Amino acid sequence: MLKVIIVITILVPLGITAYEIIVLQKDTVLFLGDFHPAVAIIVLVYYGILLLAGVLWIVIQLKSVLKLKNEKTKNELLHLQSQVNPHFFFNMLNNLYGLVDVDPEKAKALILKLSELMRYSIYEGEKDTVSLEEEVEYLKNYIELHRMRYHKAIDVQCNIDIEDNNLRIMPLLFIILLENAFKHGIENLRDTSFVYLNLKSDNNTVYFEIENNFDVSLLPDTSGIGIKNLKRRLELVYPNKHKLTFTKSDDVYKANLELQL
Repeated sequence: MLKVIIVITILVPLGITAYEIIVLQKDTVLFLGDFHPAVAIIVLVYYGILLLAGVLWIVIQLKSVLKLKNEKTKNELLHLQSQVNPHFFFNMLNNLYGLVDVDPEKAKALILKLSELMRYSIYEGEKDTVSLEEEVEYLKNYIELHRMRYHKAIDVQCNIDIEDNNLRIMPLLFIILLENAFKHGIENLRDTSFVYLNLKSDNNTVYFEIENNFDVSLLPDTSGIGIKNLKRRLELVYPNKHKLTFTKSDDVYKANLELQL
């Protein structure tokens, strides 16, 4: 059907032009100039409809392309979010296994706290956005879980100054930076280890800063999959609306993330 329409569309103006030049022997041709007004109107209406159909087809194709692009982006985001925290939960379960016989009560408390974190990761982590208040509560639960599991004294400070708790943000956004601070800092240091977290919002902009000390002999030279994951998620959801920086000074590592919501 489409081929027939294309052929007719091409042949009609060619046929009219050929008729006027060959049959009527005109030196110049004015398209539809000598035809009956009814014929001219029919031809013009036909091309008008054809033009409208062409515009609609282009719009439909553009919508299809955008839909496919959005679905691809959403699928990639879901895949990236599914990679957040699996090794942390795996390590925690291994620790709990060894703790059950030694300190059952503590193991129970850790399991309860871990279940809260897993619930948030599974159910809230699938959403496009969560409230900033929910995300902060998740970070606090994560910190509390670490306080419970360590047998050594750790210095963890969490300063929150949020102007609007109802601001919406992509879930599981800050946890990678917090997890890295524990993994590369407190996990490897026997004493005098610290993690300082500062999070504030102002005029629809969120500022997240975290710093920790570390063993200079154990810091990896390249970023792990968690940081690469975070960078890609920021590119997909907050293009040109975020700033992520890392600085290292002596044995202190600092990460800063600024988001415009």
